[in-house]
Amino acid sequence: MPVVLATAATVLLAAAPVDPSPSIGLPGCRTSCGDVEVPYPFGIGAGCYHKGFNLTCHHSNGTSPPRLLLGVDSTLQVTEISMANATVTVIHRGPVEIRASDGHGAFLGSSLDTDGPFALAAGRNELVVAGCNVAATLRDGTSNLTLGSCSAFCPGADWYTGMMPSTGDGKYCSGLDCCQAPLTADLRRTTAAGEILSRVSYDVQLTWFGRNSTADKVLPGIVFVAKEGWFDHNYDVRTDVQEAAGDGRPPPSAFAAMEVPLVLGWEVLRRDDGAATGSRKWSDECPVDAATSICRSKHSVCFAGYKGYLCACDDGYDGTPYLSNGCQDMNECNFQGEDTVCFGHCTNLNGSYECRCPRGSHGDPYIPDGCVKSVNIGLIIGLSVAFGPGLLIMVVGAVLLRSHLRHRRKKLLKRKFFLQNHGQLLEQLVSHRSGIAEKMIIPLEELEKATNNFDEKRKLGDGGHGTVYKGILSDLHVVAIKKSKIMIQREIDEFINEVAILSQINHKNVVKLYGCCLETEVPLLVYEFISNGTLSDHLHQKPPRSIPWEDRLRIASEVGKAISYLHSAVSFPIIHRDIKSPNILLDDALTAKVSDFGTSRYIPIDQTEITATAVQGTIGYLDPMYYYTGQLSESSDVYSFGVLLVELLTRKMPNMYRSSEGEGLVMKFGELLGEGNLVEILDPQVVEEGGTEVEDVAALAASCIKIRGEERPTMRQVEISLEGLRVTKGCVMYDSRAQQMEDYIATGHPSTRSTSSLEVTRCYSQEKEFSLSARYPR
Repeated sequence: MPVVLATAATVLLAAAPVDPSPSIGLPGCRTSCGDVEVPYPFGIGAGCYHKGFNLTCHHSNGTSPPRLLLGVDSTLQVTEISMANATVTVIHRGPVEIRASDGHGAFLGSSLDTDGPFALAAGRNELVVAGCNVAATLRDGTSNLTLGSCSAFCPGADWYTGMMPSTGDGKYCSGLDCCQAPLTADLRRTTAAGEILSRVSYDVQLTWFGRNSTADKVLPGIVFVAKEGWFDHNYDVRTDVQEAAGDGRPPPSAFAAMEVPLVLGWEVLRRDDGAATGSRKWSDECPVDAATSICRSKHSVCFAGYKGYLCACDDGYDGTPYLSNGCQDMNECNFQGEDTVCFGHCTNLNGSYECRCPRGSHGDPYIPDGCVKSVNIGLIIGLSVAFGPGLLIMVVGAVLLRSHLRHRRKKLLKRKFFLQNHGQLLEQLVSHRSGIAEKMIIPLEELEKATNNFDEKRKLGDGGHGTVYKGILSDLHVVAIKKSKIMIQREIDEFINEVAILSQINHKNVVKLYGCCLETEVPLLVYEFISNGTLSDHLHQKPPRSIPWEDRLRIASEVGKAISYLHSAVSFPIIHRDIKSPNILLDDALTAKVSDFGTSRYIPIDQTEITATAVQGTIGYLDPMYYYTGQLSESSDVYSFGVLLVELLTRKMPNMYRSSEGEGLVMKFGELLGEGNLVEILDPQVVEEGGTEVEDVAALAASCIKIRGEERPTMRQVEISLEGLRVTKGCVMYDSRAQQMEDYIATGHPSTRSTSSLEVTRCYSQEKEFSLSARYPR
């Protein structure tokens, strides 16, 4: 079966042990080896296990404790068996052995019975790769389904320059010299006829890429398939890999003895249902005979898996459901847990329990101090008659005082949040513009009314940094309100940064900021409402939506104008730092609006670049020179815009695309452009509608994504080039790459013309060029 088995955590609930504990194995059979318990269907010795679950308790040279072994060749050491999760944790030795001839390597092929009950457990293992410019992919050997893939890059000439810890997802590897990827898969793997595939085999393939792929291939690629988190939390393992890899050519024996944990999922196969041979049909339910032959306990329930079946004890029972009388009533009154909470008098029942308040008290026995002593009703009535008026006055006074204190506390809390969210700083930032402070700061009550107290029905969507709601202000403006998810100092700083930048920008292709609210723990931003989603939604939704070439060219031109405006037409040039299709909003007329300025930066007027304290951006769109050097400049936005042009031409996601050779979208685009075979990757609608303009835009994109920042055009040049394409149909861009593509289309052969950097079109009149130049003081 070429699948990753689902754990049974969602259906098998762990229960606390009872005393005395029911037997976990067949009569007369051993139920432990060293410090590992062996519950049935696992077993040690003939007649003690279900088919496929035989284990060996190995004593070697009098070592203590003995080792529990699994596998046809007894190479996997068992360290834990979980009945609740239907998993078994094992230790295997060393990394995956990769053949030098073809870059492939088999995993677990000789250790597990391919028709047995075990397979990798979904969501509990990961792929770890250390190497230079190499992509590793783990696939099942039957259906070729990809279970996980990642790529490791090397920026320098040497193979190893030191592993860089990641700061984003808690993983040690960031993709620089090593990478990590979770192993997931579609769990229901069946044939067209509905037969369940059941053989287990896994294959690892390494693919080298980059300019020096031939040299890199000689260097080692170290691949581990391991329990999720093992590599992150094991300093000794990381050190061993780092030291061995630093020599350039570590021998295979360097890691052969390394102990690597792995989590396998398991399901029980019937001896007569054909599951092992792939003939059993998929069913959501257990057949009656399967339920009775596998789940033998009277108080058990059967679940159909993807390869066999799983059993669990009924609620209120605990034990081993695969044994007769294995599920015994548990005394819920002996413990307090998630499923049993009683703070009163508890009485155990068969398969359940009863919780009541003690005699002489009443209330809710399921909460702490929920039971209170009963009082004399007659005495209460007498006291009420005697002291009723005074008591009524006290109650009314207490209610009014409580309301006053609550209102005061709410007011103080708003003020605290206002100061905490840099309210005073924000006022200083906007004070130089007359009246803007009063307009920019919006009271919380106004936004609560606008969103009906942030009703879920008003939610537009969730992003990486916050939730967006639709609202209508008192002046009838329809707005989008962004509410941050995470309350950390960096989020507040980005919030203030976005307010400060957007308050100084007035451009039709930049989203308009109406104001902000600082009176909540989580800051709120109020934008103009853009009704038609993001450019990413339009390009990559399923099924795909038609986007005419004219609209794509116009959108590119509008985004180019906005970025050029940020770079050249404001008092302090602004670098956006995260240009990508999800940050381009579209209205009903498909007019582009650049958004999300949380990570944007100013550039001092006397500098051309700045050193960023932390590299920020989105992989796939991120300028490689900025990533490796930390030097942020306007050319970084030019690179990201070039990737956006490639995305518009190909309709492929830059951070997800991988060619068959393991190349990213930018690398593959450049390669096909150089070969004159760009049509292979272009969106068919672009090929059909774009004509020769596609060649010009492709050449422009290629100039923007050059590795060296100084070789890229400025956004002013890019803007003029795109506007020239839109205004003057048929004008020819004097770009050697575009001319090469025209020669290729005309002759069928690659052009011999030399390649040079981008030159700006001369489609404008002298008056038009003068007008454009006057807009940019720099």
